Amino acid sequence: MAYQDLKEFVERLEAAGELKRIKTAVSPELEIAEVADRAMKSGGPALLFEQPAGFRAPVLINAFGSKRRMAMALGVEHVDEIAARITELVKMEVPEGFIGKLKMLPPLMKLSASFPKLVRSGACQEVVLRGNDASLDNFPVLKCWPGDGGKFITLPVVFTKDPETGTRNAGMYRLHVYDACSTGMHWHAHKVGARHYAAHERLGRRMEVAVALGGDPVITYTATAPLPEDFDEMIFAGFLRQKPVEMVKCVSIDAEVPADSEIVLEGYVEPGERRTEGPFGDHTGYYSLADEYPVFHITAITHRKDPIYPATIVGKPPMEDCWIAKATERIFLPLIKTQLPELVDLNLPVEGVFHNLAVVSIRKRYPGHARKVMHALWGMGQMSFTKIIVVVDEDVDVQNMHDVLWRLGNNIDPKRDVEFVEGPVDVLNHASPAPNFGSKMGIDATKKLPEEGFLREWPPEIEMSAEVKTRIDGIWEELGIA
Repeated sequence: MAYQDLKEFVERLEAAGELKRIKTAVSPELEIAEVADRAMKSGGPALLFEQPAGFRAPVLINAFGSKRRMAMALGVEHVDEIAARITELVKMEVPEGFIGKLKMLPPLMKLSASFPKLVRSGACQEVVLRGNDASLDNFPVLKCWPGDGGKFITLPVVFTKDPETGTRNAGMYRLHVYDACSTGMHWHAHKVGARHYAAHERLGRRMEVAVALGGDPVITYTATAPLPEDFDEMIFAGFLRQKPVEMVKCVSIDAEVPADSEIVLEGYVEPGERRTEGPFGDHTGYYSLADEYPVFHITAITHRKDPIYPATIVGKPPMEDCWIAKATERIFLPLIKTQLPELVDLNLPVEGVFHNLAVVSIRKRYPGHARKVMHALWGMGQMSFTKIIVVVDEDVDVQNMHDVLWRLGNNIDPKRDVEFVEGPVDVLNHASPAPNFGSKMGIDATKKLPEEGFLREWPPEIEMSAEVKTRIDGIWEELGIA
């Protein structure tokens, strides 16, 4: 089910008991972040600050901050429903014969309906501000942590285009607010937005950029999704919401944005221009250090008549972004399985903050199979940044870290079963010896085969007999233990 806009999502959250309205005046400088952090850490509700001190626009935060709200944001009861749709899509084969091909038309028509649709006008342009009126000072942008370099826009969908192909990209890159009309543009070297900017720099061209805030939460999620490069995120958003994303032309630049956004920033980034961005309290739980990044200059701001300002904060897990990551884990598992059919399940624990730890279970068939899987995962897009990969057998529930850690402690010989490699690492990996490059570790916690140098008998696991279990099941209630 698609949401028309962010306000409809807020209404659904409230009706489901998942939203708390805050009527007390709370400051966007640190105070909203402290309230939100406590809510996130305690599994609290989405928060709508109706009177952020000094501003008219309310602040929505922690809207994605639970398993249930993440599913609601994507318009489903359970995120696994999306994974099932993707599985059905990737398994689709072209049948033989005319009748067989006709049967493919309905799913193909559904897929074609995912493509974005250009419309003449949108609610995001009910108010148009140019010149000095186009000021970020009108909005309750948060300062999240005491050591931050300033205020940051934390939940933007940033639209860029390849200067040669015109291919669009939508990514989520934080914006450090320098003043009323300029921000930093924090795209990492590995991101598509950074590649588009580098291409503009080679050509000596200014790059136009649009930033959308709010709208259907599916669009916000899609900006975080690890899609293949040059795949239009708005097509994926249309697939998720089963309805095209309506796009509208910007008023001051040659770009399109979702028509039902709450707020849109239009502007440009000059080739060669850099400014210090950060520090910023990041999702690793540490501050990412200040560095030189491109500068985004605002040429116009458009917004709804009564916009909601969407925001998030990141920091030591668990935080709101952990639930976004867990949704990604479920949604993209079918696509990973197309490359690694031996893969049973994947867990990216929230404590691993996206790229620090992955646990995978496999159907092990031959010596070295676990190592093959490790290297295959390190060769897949953003999985290449994973610092530690643990591989276990198919009978291990990777979502149960008690079971995983028990197997990890029992099933490895450190000298034999731990492998180190070097390669690209996440920009936010502060422990690597150099920025963007460092080591990664793979741990084979599967049962070992004789061909892998294991010359002993692998012991059987302790388990009660099925007959005794059945008898105790029959008298469990009368025992009154629990």
